[in-house]
Amino acid sequence: MSRIEYHFNPRSFKIEKVKVTFRDWIRRILSMTAIGIAFGAVFTYFAYSFIDSPKEKMMKREIEQYKLQYQIMNDRLDLVSAALKDLEDRDDNIYRVIFEAEPVPSSIRKGGFGGANKYAQLEGYSNSDILVQTAKKLDEITSQLYVQSKSFDEVFEMAKNKERMLASIPAIQPISNKDLKRLSSYFGYRTDPFYKVQKFHAGLDFSAPVGTKIYATGDGTVAEVEKSRSGYGNTIVIDHGYGYQTHYCHLSRFNVVKGQKVKRGEVIGFVGNSGKSTSPHLHYEIHKNNKAINPIYFFFNDLTPGQFNQIIELSQRPSQTMD
Repeated sequence: MSRIEYHFNPRSFKIEKVKVTFRDWIRRILSMTAIGIAFGAVFTYFAYSFIDSPKEKMMKREIEQYKLQYQIMNDRLDLVSAALKDLEDRDDNIYRVIFEAEPVPSSIRKGGFGGANKYAQLEGYSNSDILVQTAKKLDEITSQLYVQSKSFDEVFEMAKNKERMLASIPAIQPISNKDLKRLSSYFGYRTDPFYKVQKFHAGLDFSAPVGTKIYATGDGTVAEVEKSRSGYGNTIVIDHGYGYQTHYCHLSRFNVVKGQKVKRGEVIGFVGNSGKSTSPHLHYEIHKNNKAINPIYFFFNDLTPGQFNQIIELSQRPSQTMD
């Protein structure tokens, strides 16, 4: 069935009849539908791309709030990390120094705490960086807190053993020397009496007659009792624990045996002239962690401040050793 429509003809300036067939009518409907669909698709695209729905706006606000909270959390973790760093510094440079303990190695404090894929489940999101950063900081602080907790447990045990440690650390002169006249050679580079060259002298020489009593300078266990006709001659080594050992050399006789427990001030032997020695004397050394250190800093139970300053001054003068 066809319809008659009237259209204005711009060429002839007349209104003409136009016969519209059913096919033309269907074509127009389809054309208008296609245009509507296209317009709707374009509108929908722009609406979804550039215009947020109320739900999307709410979700975006929540995400921004989460990001702000994560940033605040990171700032607070930075403050906790700084406080923990202060505790670590105090532990290493104050508490452990007081108790003559080695600081906790940095490799342990900053040790690893997970594999390469530990944070893989946090990857792939638009805010993955801040999530991973926060998780890493939390893991680092947790690991360091554990190490610090164990360190404080050790310091607590050292504090309980403080009295025993103070009794064990060498703190007196090994022979009676109230006027300081028996100290003949000091720690450091000195002239060798046999070869007349500068050699490092790892201890102190106390001149004294054969048979003069030698005292343990701190509590400990006799680690060595060695007889010898060369080098340092007859020698006693006492292990005081806490990394300390004392060596007593050129003895004439022993008054202890290996493995014996001794107390500070106990007679352990007698001055002699054994081994490589120019005259009767005691060669005395203190070792900390197997390294020789200057014994004059360990006479604090024997010396007044004036006497300590005196031996410090004497130790600066050149001298010849007795062994």
